[in-house]
Amino acid sequence: MNKVSLLIVLSVLVAPTVFANKTATQATATAKNENMIRVISRPEIMGLWGMQLPNNNTCIEYYNFKGGNELVVNSGKEWSTGIYEYQPAPDNTMSRLPVMAMQIKYDNDEIDCSGLQQDQSGEVSQFFVKWNNPNSISFCGTATGEQCVVDLHRVLP
Repeated sequence: MNKVSLLIVLSVLVAPTVFANKTATQATATAKNENMIRVISRPEIMGLWGMQLPNNNTCIEYYNFKGGNELVVNSGKEWSTGIYEYQPAPDNTMSRLPVMAMQIKYDNDEIDCSGLQQDQSGEVSQFFVKWNNPNSISFCGTATGEQCVVDLHRVLP
């Protein structure tokens, strides 16, 4: 057998082993990535919340606190988008209530659940968040949880 033929035969025999090792290494790396667990913390306020207005039982005002501090509000025909900042209680004992600030960036200026038509673009509001239970919160005017103006109930986590 000449040298060229011998090299061809050896190449044919060795090549599958080299490529198999490369494939096995890639499969191991892929398996490790698939078994990784990512833990993502998110503010407890995140999710869809609804508010039933006392004078209108047929219309619910929805507040969707999304990731990235994005906010979407729907009330009747009115749609608003904006941003929010939620600061949880510093000591987790609720001796000091969490604080919520919201700024409306866009409002479509349609009629809301209360029957009013008002462009709220640019409005900023700040409330203390009183947790009545894990599925019910109130927006209050004082750090002690008094002068509450809005009651929201969790619709979706």
